Amino acid sequence: MMDWTDRHCRRLHRLLAPSALLYTEMVSSGAVLHGDRERLLGFGPEEHPLALQVGGSEPAELARCARIAAERGYDEVNLNVGCPSDRVRQGRFGACLMLEPGRVRDCVAAMREAVGIPVTVKTRLGVDQHESYAWFSDFVGRVAESGCAVFIVHARKAWLSGLSPKENREVPELRYDWVYRLKRENPGLTVILNGGVGSVAEVERHLREVDGVMLGRAAYHDPWLLTELQARLFAQPGPASREAAAEALTDYLRVQVGRGVAAKHVCRHALGLFQGQPGARRWRRYLSEHAHREPDNGELLLQALAHMRAAGGGSAPVHDDAIQWASARSW
Repeated sequence: MMDWTDRHCRRLHRLLAPSALLYTEMVSSGAVLHGDRERLLGFGPEEHPLALQVGGSEPAELARCARIAAERGYDEVNLNVGCPSDRVRQGRFGACLMLEPGRVRDCVAAMREAVGIPVTVKTRLGVDQHESYAWFSDFVGRVAESGCAVFIVHARKAWLSGLSPKENREVPELRYDWVYRLKRENPGLTVILNGGVGSVAEVERHLREVDGVMLGRAAYHDPWLLTELQARLFAQPGPASREAAAEALTDYLRVQVGRGVAAKHVCRHALGLFQGQPGARRWRRYLSEHAHREPDNGELLLQALAHMRAAGGGSAPVHDDAIQWASARSW
């Protein structure tokens, strides 16, 4: 998610869910080719498996982006043709590209020819007045002619005019049944569902119909959900408690502060770590009030933890039998 899932966010999410496939923010092809690559594309080895998500519409440029992603060690490169924002649309990429399935096919084909790592597509159900299952299925079929076998589907259509990006995540109707049908009719494709998913039970229900589930804002606002899913679906557990996760992230925070990174850039992603728990408000308030004033404080998370505990907040460890995810490829 743009401006959200940077390397500091991904470090927290990797601590919480060792088995998840993580995605970068969407980066435009122009930024990949001409921007500060270390800032935009840099990541730590512990973030694997990791996919680079790019936006663009020129096959040759996207092929170069894919090569850069492979050379930098990414495990996958994902082409986003689902984002409805004005900024993205003005650059002729994102959801508006669904109106040009032949171009999307050619872009993916060029990317696949350039690299050996998987090239995947994130899309929506339709655009504006194009809102039939037949239109959506035909779009996927055209793109699949490129050899692409993995489609991440946000189960809403996109309105390119009249709705903000936020409204595009809430107003168009969710049609999970279309995503299920796509998988039934195309068993050779890997179909991953995205959109409106916010609980372990919902993930498990969707996994009975599709190959994987991608979580976005739900995982950001309540990141402990990732640990619950890790415990349910994979043998390797995540951290034993939220406190343990905060302590583990402190090691990373100290290193980043030592490199000149302001503490706020790491701590902002942990604001929701105690979502729904006693003391969560004290945790958020302490981090929010101190992170801007103390940019070189590598102990800030531990101090926020102590502040919360002083009022009796926090959470008990998650026991093995409390929340035990089967085999989702991504969230």
